[in-house]
Amino acid sequence: MDYKKLGLKCGLEIHQQLEGKKLFCSCPTLLRDDEPHFTIKRKLRALAGESGKVDIAAKEEQSKSKQFIYQGYHDTTCLVETDSEPPHQLNQEALHTALQLCILAGAEVFSIAQVMRKTVVDGSNTSGFQRTALLAGKGSIETNDGKVRISNISLEEEACKIISEQAEEKVYRLDRLGIPLIEIGTEPDIHTPEQCQEAARKIGLLLRSLPHVKRGLGTIRQDVNVSIIDGARVEIKGAQDLRMIPTLVELEAKRQLELLKIKNELRGTRLNPINIVDCTLLLQDCTSKIVQKTVEKKGKILGLKLNNFAGFLGRELQPGKRLGTELSERGKVKAGVGGLFHTDELPNYGIGETEVLRLRKKLQCENGDAFILVADIETKAIIALQAAYARAAEALIGVPSEVRKANPDGTTTYQRPMPGASRMYPETDVPLLKLSLDGIKVPETLEAKIARYNKHLGLSLDLATFIAKSEQMPLFEELLQKHSKIKPAFIAETLTSAPLEIKRNYNLDGESLTEENYRLLFEMLSSEKIHKDIVLPVLIDMLKGTFDLKKYETLSIEELHQTMKQVIAANKNAPFSALMGLCVKRLAGKASGKVIAEELKKIVESK
Repeated sequence: MDYKKLGLKCGLEIHQQLEGKKLFCSCPTLLRDDEPHFTIKRKLRALAGESGKVDIAAKEEQSKSKQFIYQGYHDTTCLVETDSEPPHQLNQEALHTALQLCILAGAEVFSIAQVMRKTVVDGSNTSGFQRTALLAGKGSIETNDGKVRISNISLEEEACKIISEQAEEKVYRLDRLGIPLIEIGTEPDIHTPEQCQEAARKIGLLLRSLPHVKRGLGTIRQDVNVSIIDGARVEIKGAQDLRMIPTLVELEAKRQLELLKIKNELRGTRLNPINIVDCTLLLQDCTSKIVQKTVEKKGKILGLKLNNFAGFLGRELQPGKRLGTELSERGKVKAGVGGLFHTDELPNYGIGETEVLRLRKKLQCENGDAFILVADIETKAIIALQAAYARAAEALIGVPSEVRKANPDGTTTYQRPMPGASRMYPETDVPLLKLSLDGIKVPETLEAKIARYNKHLGLSLDLATFIAKSEQMPLFEELLQKHSKIKPAFIAETLTSAPLEIKRNYNLDGESLTEENYRLLFEMLSSEKIHKDIVLPVLIDMLKGTFDLKKYETLSIEELHQTMKQVIAANKNAPFSALMGLCVKRLAGKASGKVIAEELKKIVESK
């Protein structure tokens, strides 16, 4: 696609979790998978924001009337997370880290920040809102295709972790709720899918340059905003994989382009008034499993005509996603139904040609008209058809502005309407924040760190990049300072490669090695109590809990010679290579291969 001709615009919202304490209490930022200690059941309702209006996205969430179940832990969650007491003082360490980012991004920091409440009624916050504070704006980063302006840098609290979801309830866990989160938002200065990926990578490198950032899967998230000329801003949530960002942008641009084509082809169409018809009797004898199951449960099969929509519901917008899919997604989200049938895919799914003709007559369809069916409990089916009808009406207007979820293949799925300013209002339980950059030290950027590791420490570019981005980077820096005699590349390779090799070749969890294990290992190497050739066996013994230094203590030269002479005497006339192999076997763990070779050579030549 010609993105310049399309007028493609993209913006990014990137969120980074921080380590330490939570933003408004002293609970640890520990994520847990063990059984929770308690559960709380709640329902939430949307309230008017500062403008006096109820946010459209919050209103839609409330209409689902879901029950929310929250799981917590007595030792790592508190009354703040359950919204049973007011927030404590804002985490000053998290604020300090966020201000460091403001400097790195060249942003203008405000003198005062107001913590705001952002209405969220999907259950991901027990209070029904998320606390957030805007700290700075007017920053920028450079990309190969030009400058990308940073419009806002905020500090906010992370939402709950979702455990499961059903039509009537959602289950969340409180361990993630309240973790400090830095949010960066850019202006829509991005004009190609590749530039969007590059900007996300550069912002990610800035964030990973900060101290106290969490590392690992899910600790950094990208949301992408996309629009084209005559389209609308669509926010794509949860773009976890940087590699998929170009695909997400490309497929969203394609989706909007196809929707605009449909709008133009439907020009002049006025959608018929909504008229939901009970079609259960017409389909009670068909072979559709969905229909039969619905009839058995005393449900209904309801239908609705869409005039002039024949052929449009089957039009592909993204790979495997059609306009009919978007109608179905609205019904699923709004009413919790399994989906819908439409004429562009019938006869099929056990609904035959005869039933289709009967349905067209019942729904008063003429040539060029389409119809949709929903099979479920009557109340749910009605809500689903109303939602699908509303989406069909939007097709006449063009591209709806909405929030969509990123799928692994680069396509997207409808989540909710685009929220507006009505969801924001001041947090009255937290005082104003006086911001200052006095005493804020700028950390070394990740790009500068990689260059230093590569050029000054002699690490390959791949190894330098890997260790700089890994969770082991602080430990690597510590070991560099303590053990200057050991080559930096050996330290880096041990920290990054040893766990993988142990897992691959010995079927042990190398990731379970602790920082203390590595500190002890390099202390012994530095004091020459062990040698480099036996690092892997030592780490394996540490994992098994069987490590004993006596097993690995280096022998004296005299002791080495004594063993070597015994090997030579027992294998007279054997070539050097054979003697070397036998000596290595006898002295395994007691001396390095280099030392064994040197000393054996001395003995052999002396004869």
